[in-house]
Amino acid sequence: MTIADNLLRIEERLLEACRRSGRRREDVRLMGVTKFHDRAETEDAWRAGLRLFGENRVQEAKGKFDGFRESHPGTELHLIGSLQRNKAKSAALFFDCIESVDRDDLITGLGGVSGGRELRILLELHTGEESKRGFPGEDSLLRAAELALSFPGLKPAGIMTMAPFTTEEAPVRAAFRAARKARERLEAAFPHNDWSCLSMGMSGDFEIAVEEGSTLVRIGTVLFGERARA
Repeated sequence: MTIADNLLRIEERLLEACRRSGRRREDVRLMGVTKFHDRAETEDAWRAGLRLFGENRVQEAKGKFDGFRESHPGTELHLIGSLQRNKAKSAALFFDCIESVDRDDLITGLGGVSGGRELRILLELHTGEESKRGFPGEDSLLRAAELALSFPGLKPAGIMTMAPFTTEEAPVRAAFRAARKARERLEAAFPHNDWSCLSMGMSGDFEIAVEEGSTLVRIGTVLFGERARA
């Protein structure tokens, strides 16, 4: 199977999940997670029609995407992995969005280094994923949102979460529903900001995520195949 073939099958599954949940396909964005996949594979995905990509590490992303956006119009790049504060400036100036904003000190770090450009961020909510990354609950998320909105260079745009790694459907749905509910609280508390992005769902659970309201799914393995290294 080629990457183009895989993308077609993912699109079919996304469309069916949208139909089941009464949603429009255009309301859900598809991200290709290119971690540990090389530039040639990334270019194959771009030629197949993909425009949104996610990377876990700053340095790997720079090696792969430096100059890529200039030569591949429409490309958008998000950081989805954990970010250390000492790399905040480098990430803020390179990525279009930081999805993995999981603590107050990182918000403060990003808020001071955006270089005059508006940087979109997503606040990561912990809903059961084993690494325990993310804000632990709605109250801490609300405080983080208030902090982020105090920086003119930051544009908080929604929530990201990772469901528990399990084959059981119930805890996965519960995690996604918790994230959706948290976003609703943010919308109520800060109605003048756009919180529309709900980034949740990966290769093993993206159809459930779509059924629970995801607006952005992050797909790696079922698009590119197994990674070259762990």
